[in-house]
Amino acid sequence: MPEHRTGPDATPVGTTAAPGPKGGRRAEARRHDREIIALALPAFGALVAEPLFLLTDSAIVGHLGTPQLAGLGIAAALLGTGVHIFVFLAYATTAAVARRVGAGDLAAAIRQGMDGVWLALLLGTAVAAVLWPLTPAVVDAFGASATAAPSAVTYLRISALGIPAMLVVLAATGVLRGLQDTRTPLYVAIGGFSANAALNVLLVYGLGFGIAGSAWGTVIAQCGMAAVYLAVVVRGARRHGASLRPDAAGIRACAQAGVPLLVRTLSLRAVLMIATAVAARLGDVEVAAHQITLTVWSLLAFALDAIAIAGQAIIGRYLGAGDAEGARAACRRMVQWGVASGAVLGVLVAVSAPFVGRLFSGDEEVRGQLLAALLVVAVTQPIAGAVFVLDGVLMGAGDGPYLAWAMLAVLVVFAPAAFAVPALGGGLTALWAALAGLMMSVRLATLWWRARSGAWVVTGAVR
Repeated sequence: MPEHRTGPDATPVGTTAAPGPKGGRRAEARRHDREIIALALPAFGALVAEPLFLLTDSAIVGHLGTPQLAGLGIAAALLGTGVHIFVFLAYATTAAVARRVGAGDLAAAIRQGMDGVWLALLLGTAVAAVLWPLTPAVVDAFGASATAAPSAVTYLRISALGIPAMLVVLAATGVLRGLQDTRTPLYVAIGGFSANAALNVLLVYGLGFGIAGSAWGTVIAQCGMAAVYLAVVVRGARRHGASLRPDAAGIRACAQAGVPLLVRTLSLRAVLMIATAVAARLGDVEVAAHQITLTVWSLLAFALDAIAIAGQAIIGRYLGAGDAEGARAACRRMVQWGVASGAVLGVLVAVSAPFVGRLFSGDEEVRGQLLAALLVVAVTQPIAGAVFVLDGVLMGAGDGPYLAWAMLAVLVVFAPAAFAVPALGGGLTALWAALAGLMMSVRLATLWWRARSGAWVVTGAVR
């Protein structure tokens, strides 16, 4: 658990050094750059490690047979949705802890973080208790085939036992991010991925457990990650005299703070589900190209989300320290980083677009649809960069209620536009113009207006 630190220029964390008569703005920009890089780079590594869990499971289970791989795909989709709707456990905890850090009260920061961890444990236990007996019905409702269903049920039922650990990992990651520590989550993610890969090979092939071995390997790896996180948090709590006991009022407050972010996440999920449903209506070629485009888009999001995570931690810390101008300056600089990063990623996508199709499909029609959709993604990446950063800034400010209403407004605008695509004779390119162009532009407008209004700049240890 890191000690309360000072900035790279010996300025106390959360304060802004007074610029000199010459080069003041450049010095301030460099200071913000160092902060952003120090937090964003490890965060990016940890984010990339997450999908490697599923990639490893898919590679190992894929050699067992097509029914097993299909079952894994169904179970992983259900499990991922069930876990990631609770991502607010990380976001809300980061903002709350960072504010306390900025205010110089590490004991209260860790106490606040423990409330999030206890909430994660309660939610995880409840979800696992409900999902375990209902697994066959859930898999059946998802439309699994008779050959894939048994593998899906096996994998999902075993994996459900690891949901409490998965949610604890989310909350504990938020605690450390709020404490301005993104390196420890990176190390834990690397260790978890390595353990998962080794356990999968041992249990699936070495001991012959099949797809059940893959599920158990993931559960054990997730529990190990949760144990490491808890050890780090407990050590920090003892060092700073913070209580580890569950506090009903604190847990309730944490849950209330997370509700708006839950609404935001569900709205965003609805946008993506609508896009996939519309692509399916367009035809098999279109939905295949859409899935590849969505995969590329999601990968790009990991890079941009790393800056957003840095934004959550930095903005929360500045506001907790009462440094409103420092928060505004950091916001401006991070938006510049987001736009620049988006532009670079856009160029990379545009250059590689003609070759990406060959990696995923041998169908010329799919490649043609994919190329046009990827070019839309490339052009809109600077917009995505600004959106991700501003989203992170407002999360760091604890502006969850506004984010919830804004995302609901985006859903209201996007849904009719997406459903109009096939009705008006549009194709996949038009759908992605609605998703990456219209939807992200509306998000940018709502977030930019909020950022310019200054209503998010609420200082103090608690919003």
